[in-house]
Amino acid sequence: MEFKLPHYTEPDFNAPCFAGAKEAAVVEAEKDGVAPDNYHATSIFPEYFYIGGQWRLAQESRMDCVAVVREDSSIAVKEFRNLKKGDRVVIGRTEDGSEGIYVHTSGFENAKSGGDAFAFRTGRSRETAYSKDYDHLYELLRHEKEHGFVVWVLGPACVFDADSRAAMSALIAGGYVDAVLAGNALGTHDLEGAFFRTALGQDIYTQESCPNGHYHHIDVLNRVRRSGSVRQFVEDYGIKDGILYSCLKHDVPFVLTGSIRDDGPLPEVFADVYEGQNNMRKYISQATTVIGMATQLHTIASGNMTPSYRVVDGAVRPTYFYSVDISEFAVNKLRDRGSLSVTTIVTNIQDFLVNVQRGVGLK
Repeated sequence: MEFKLPHYTEPDFNAPCFAGAKEAAVVEAEKDGVAPDNYHATSIFPEYFYIGGQWRLAQESRMDCVAVVREDSSIAVKEFRNLKKGDRVVIGRTEDGSEGIYVHTSGFENAKSGGDAFAFRTGRSRETAYSKDYDHLYELLRHEKEHGFVVWVLGPACVFDADSRAAMSALIAGGYVDAVLAGNALGTHDLEGAFFRTALGQDIYTQESCPNGHYHHIDVLNRVRRSGSVRQFVEDYGIKDGILYSCLKHDVPFVLTGSIRDDGPLPEVFADVYEGQNNMRKYISQATTVIGMATQLHTIASGNMTPSYRVVDGAVRPTYFYSVDISEFAVNKLRDRGSLSVTTIVTNIQDFLVNVQRGVGLK
């Protein structure tokens, strides 16, 4: 059966509840990086602003930012740190349209009839059966390969096993990956797997610790830094497998954003977190599906950048977001941070990747 995106229902701005709507109020930012008092903070949902006698949708949004009215009356959504003095910032904290701000939370709702008010196992935990979620994900990825932009957010556990590392590489080669976001550890241990066949000194196939294996990741880091870049390291040492190798081979961009605990790091790692965030958002702003795996902080960071919708060729469609981790705490943390549209799957990440590879029909 052909995959179909859910239909988006726009607000009916001719409804009586919008009849007395005021123009959205704007106040100029008084200095760089500072919003005026009573600013309106954006959410993950589609938001409309009544400007110049017309309801205007913020085309590219993210939560916890501010809406800025451009000269052509279109809406830009900016992080506070990116505000410039004189930016016309929307103010007001009602969301029902009465002050020219409307947050549309039900655009993709599907009517469901019946069902009991009380039922068991309505949450998502290690006891949840995820079979339907997997089937939906396979269909979604096949659709997105031709019609979307899929961003994968990877933790280092993705490369601690030979099969999962190979599965992720196959997904990249198969066209199911449009960008990879990760940290220094993912890149380092992926290259360690290519050079030594280990991750943190442990054989990625047998899981046996190797003599002096604790040197392996820093030996690799030192070699990459001597080469000057991941690409040059791949050429210098004849690397022929792995996630970063596959990204380079198939022109899939990757963004590695550092943390305070990094070794090395790899030359490509962004040490300035805001520079890293800017580069992450460059791809998140194009994403129609985001899949975060076994990396709590990078997944939450990506989730906070990802709205529940995307405007593609003038049409509003949903943005799908998956958080996959063996820890219930890790996947639920994203929901607690406001990314309410996330689909959580509690499972071993190595099993998840192999299942996805097979589910989309890759060998």
